Amino acid sequence: MIKRGFPAVLDENTEILIMGSLPGDESIRRQQYYGHPGNDFWRLVGRAIGENLQDMDYETRLETLKRNRIGLWDVFKAGKREGSEDSKIREEEVNQFSILKEMAPELKLVCFNGKKSGKYEPILRVMGYKTKVLPSSSGINRRNLKMRESEWEAALKR
Repeated sequence: MIKRGFPAVLDENTEILIMGSLPGDESIRRQQYYGHPGNDFWRLVGRAIGENLQDMDYETRLETLKRNRIGLWDVFKAGKREGSEDSKIREEEVNQFSILKEMAPELKLVCFNGKKSGKYEPILRVMGYKTKVLPSSSGINRRNLKMRESEWEAALKR
């Protein structure tokens, strides 16, 4: 089954971009980045920026990220995948990263949420961005919780 990603959430003030791989089934159903309640993304980012993103509605979460100069996007525009696991993504269509220079001229750092999206880190580094591959925010990845929290916090703190 072909699954499609969401439009980039960024603007001319974005300084940090967090890139995932491709929305999972629950995110697609809700039409929200990191829409599965078991994903720790909103808790990890909220802790790093000092905001309780978990208790906000989706639009307020996005506004809060933008206010903190953080954007969201996925490495893949589309791909075939049964279920929601990154390891099952096939025939992926990569987003056009070159548009970032125009859409987010202040962008300095690109963080990758997990290993699958992190495979594209060299491309963004060659484009002149600082990059960081972070441990996945997936709820499956809850081991080493403190280490994961500290890595996200260190990457997003300014």
